[in-house]
Amino acid sequence: MVEQPDWDLRLGYLIHDVSRLRRMMFDRALAPLGITRSQWWVLAFISRKDGLPQTQLANELDVGKVAVGALIDRLEASGFVLRQADPVDRRVKRVYVTKQARGFLEKLRKETDKFNARIVNGIDRKQLEAASDALLAMKHNLLAMSDGAVPGGADDEEEEAQPAKAKKKKRAAA
Repeated sequence: MVEQPDWDLRLGYLIHDVSRLRRMMFDRALAPLGITRSQWWVLAFISRKDGLPQTQLANELDVGKVAVGALIDRLEASGFVLRQADPVDRRVKRVYVTKQARGFLEKLRKETDKFNARIVNGIDRKQLEAASDALLAMKHNLLAMSDGAVPGGADDEEEEAQPAKAKKKKRAAA
């Protein structure tokens, strides 16, 4: 049996625990606003791809059609999204963000920024950039192990996770 280094075991547990704790604390932070993390996730995604068909939304988020339908039902009841029949194919329901949701998303963005600032409190910027780079490299390695397809929204998350310098270099190269 090959002996594993201690960091190998610790890294996997830390990634899992940090992710679990972040989800749990984020749910608590959002509770006073009357929205769940899942609803926020769908609402934020729709705001970037407004008018997406509901079935495509389920595919891009890698969530079942029934689960996305239930989330959209709750968002619609809250006045955050609106379903409209596609003008060409009436069977297709497109999902749009409402004006009310746009204002709410701004409020959510501010809360998310405060939440993220608390998470990284006391951590040097260079350490954060190194951690982000390492996690991004692990993500690419994992995707290479799969079919290479990036699940819905992953490109957007990746872009947001990149340090400002890397974003500028990427734009300059394009």
